Amino acid sequence: MTQIANDRPTVQAAPAVGGGVLLAVVSATTFGLSGPLATGLFSTGWSAGAIVLARIGLAAIALAPFTVAALRGRWGLLRRQAGQILVYGVLAVAGAQFCYFSAVATMDVAPALLIEYTAPAAVVAWLWLRRGQRPSPLTLAGAAIAAVGLVLVLDLVSGAHLAWAGVAWALAAMVGATAYFLISADTGTGLPPLALAGVGLTVGALTLGVLAATGLLPMHASTASVAYAPATVSWWVPLLLLGLVTAALAYATGIAASRRLGSRVASFVALLEVVAAVVFAWLLVDQLPGLVQLAGGLLVIGGVVAVKLGDRALA
Repeated sequence: MTQIANDRPTVQAAPAVGGGVLLAVVSATTFGLSGPLATGLFSTGWSAGAIVLARIGLAAIALAPFTVAALRGRWGLLRRQAGQILVYGVLAVAGAQFCYFSAVATMDVAPALLIEYTAPAAVVAWLWLRRGQRPSPLTLAGAAIAAVGLVLVLDLVSGAHLAWAGVAWALAAMVGATAYFLISADTGTGLPPLALAGVGLTVGALTLGVLAATGLLPMHASTASVAYAPATVSWWVPLLLLGLVTAALAYATGIAASRRLGSRVASFVALLEVVAAVVFAWLLVDQLPGLVQLAGGLLVIGGVVAVKLGDRALA
């Protein structure tokens, strides 16, 4: 992996930092919408593989014009950064999603998601061990607070079932998520955020297509209407939202946020995805969060704030 830049923050104007946080919140929120939308499609017979491939493929198509515009006059960047683009598309996009859905096929969603979202801790460890960026005590405290909040938000205290195969798949998804944050924050490649998002999604879609063609990714789809709490809609409505909002918009804003905030802070702000997923599950599929989950959400937010303040102390 090339130099992971923008991880020890430089002095930035307040609007730039605020814009990075806003982009990160948009990314986390839109990523969080994917689960509840997919739940509706699952109920009509869609397989995880079909949903993931359609989601990533639609996103790649949607970002194609912006990718071309961002690379105009700089096509040589694709050749020079081919290795990192391949790692991003295969590991951070296709790999992370394929491994996560493989995990939830053999274990409960809550522990699978919690294991995957140990990625922020992995980012801190990577930057400490490989880049010498020792986290401040406040950053470590924020990580601990956010971890406790995640346990409460995911309601693990009720005794979810664990399967070792699922744990292994979830850990593999964590590796993909860690790669996503680290590569997204790399400003040394010269690749514009939209270019990295578009090309990475294209590589990811092609990878998922190969997995589907070889039978490793089961493909089942349906044209039946999808029922959500507010209304019943045609099958293509959640599919478009998954591709355009939870993938195209989510990846583009997530990369732009990582460039402004650094992989460490961006990865912790991304924990808000779990909180967003709980809220959207309540609104779309009537899965009402309890008081414990709401308290966990507040702890996650508090942990993110602590990490951000600790990150500033390193500047």
